[in-house]
Amino acid sequence: MSAVILLLLLSAGNAGSQPGPALPRRRLSCVRCCGPSEQPVSIISQRSARMSPRPQYSLPKIQPTIDITILKGEKGEMGERGSPGLAGKAGEPGQRGLSGRKGQKGQPGPQGHSCKQLFAAFSVGRRRPLHSSHYFQHVTFDAEFVNLYQHFNMFTGKFFCYVPGVYYFSLNVHTWNFKETYVHLMRNEEAVAILYAQPSDRSVMQSQSLMLELREGDEVWVRMFKRERENAIYSEESDVYVTFNGHLIKPALE
Repeated sequence: MSAVILLLLLSAGNAGSQPGPALPRRRLSCVRCCGPSEQPVSIISQRSARMSPRPQYSLPKIQPTIDITILKGEKGEMGERGSPGLAGKAGEPGQRGLSGRKGQKGQPGPQGHSCKQLFAAFSVGRRRPLHSSHYFQHVTFDAEFVNLYQHFNMFTGKFFCYVPGVYYFSLNVHTWNFKETYVHLMRNEEAVAILYAQPSDRSVMQSQSLMLELREGDEVWVRMFKRERENAIYSEESDVYVTFNGHLIKPALE
């Protein structure tokens, strides 16, 4: 048995001592563990990449973010109102609004040319006496006999011409004893005729009449003119001693 074991050892030693063909040696290299799909890189290339200022594989940049909502404080108080800014450009006109309520009826205006009445006449009187206390004294009337279409204004004592044309006017007054009577018949601000009576111990009736060509808007009225002497016209409450009359003779539109 021991002989058999010895023979086996000898055969194994002979077999190991026989020369055979030499196997080529493989050069091992490192492989990147985190990139299985990449090609193997030699150790020298890895060292050069580490030592170069621009490495082939740069480290990722980390940018931290902060949640602002967790730093938001409480709402502050409202500040003061600022100064108004510059006026902007005018905008486009808006839509038309709704119609308003109907207004009140207005006063009647002057007569138009298409429907103008070609008539004018008035006759007024004064029942109260009048003394001229100013240099010029406007004469008004308190009795209305005829006032066609109200062309004579009883408040102002003036006739207003609505129908242009030729008019006839007459003025009658009663003088006062021992007093002067000096009256102007006026067209607008112009004295066109004078009625005059010297002082006397007797009072008399004095009259003046004339025709005037008036334009629309002209006014005819009476005033007293006071000079050095006292100027007055006489009348009574029961009777009318002062009258002023006028009427249209020929309208200018014919």
